[in-house]
Amino acid sequence: MAAMNAPADLPLPNPPRVRKPDWIRVKAPTSEGYAETRRLMRSLKLATVCEEAACPNIGECWTKKHATVMILGDTCTRACAFCNVKTGMPRAVDPFEPQNTAIAAAQLGLEHIVVTSVDRDDLPDGGASQFVKVIEALRRETPKTTIEILTPDFRNKSEDAVARIVDAGPDVYNHNLETVPRLYPTIRPGARYYASLRLLESVKRRNPAMFTKSGVMVGLGEQRLEVHQVMDDMRSADIDFLTMGQYLQPTPRHATVEEFVTPQAFNSYAAIARAKGFLLVAASPLTRSSYHAGDDFKTMQAARAERLAR
Repeated sequence: MAAMNAPADLPLPNPPRVRKPDWIRVKAPTSEGYAETRRLMRSLKLATVCEEAACPNIGECWTKKHATVMILGDTCTRACAFCNVKTGMPRAVDPFEPQNTAIAAAQLGLEHIVVTSVDRDDLPDGGASQFVKVIEALRRETPKTTIEILTPDFRNKSEDAVARIVDAGPDVYNHNLETVPRLYPTIRPGARYYASLRLLESVKRRNPAMFTKSGVMVGLGEQRLEVHQVMDDMRSADIDFLTMGQYLQPTPRHATVEEFVTPQAFNSYAAIARAKGFLLVAASPLTRSSYHAGDDFKTMQAARAERLAR
């Protein structure tokens, strides 16, 4: 008797959608503040990681007129399994981007700005010179605004790139490790875990007083002890600030969510991280690198002052 196979022309059933737990759901953005921020970014032709990475906090942040500018265009030369930013051959670097970023910071009235970028493996310096130009423009136009930069790993050119950016004088240097080393081949295939650690170490060697920051996502299949080891690795690199958030699958093409980590588990991670000596820890399902970054920067400054006073 012939096997009962489904006809070849019938579509395969879609996998069932995993319902997000209550603690991860957010309201759709509808405020006037959100609309004003969106119009400003469009008028200045600036990309934001808030939109491109489908950040769940965009409604809250843009209502408060807090936006994270993503420089070097909106197209990444890599294709990480967790990231919603589009992949392809980027356009030429926009020479007006640094000044427009400073204009945006001034018009939004930002006390603290976070500037990130796509990976630009096509550029000789990985885009480091654009970060420097943005920092210089911000210092000219909005000298009271504190500056946090979130850079890529500048693969095979990180030493010179980091030196140039650190010497430009941002207040915080952030580079995310994203996940545990075991998951790099599938989640972050274009990067190397220990290269990212060395990048963060080099920031501190160049300027021991500069705040450093790094983040990880959970819910990708990592084990608890692996996360603890990442914390230890970060402390060995003298990283000041750890952020931890829940990975959310942006589209069916991306890596699946293996677990929705509970708020209680995040609290446990945070307690362990604080015990390991971080100046500051932000750990919750909706935590992202730039979420509440301005308030966190002030808290980190106070924590360092308190530690030095002991």
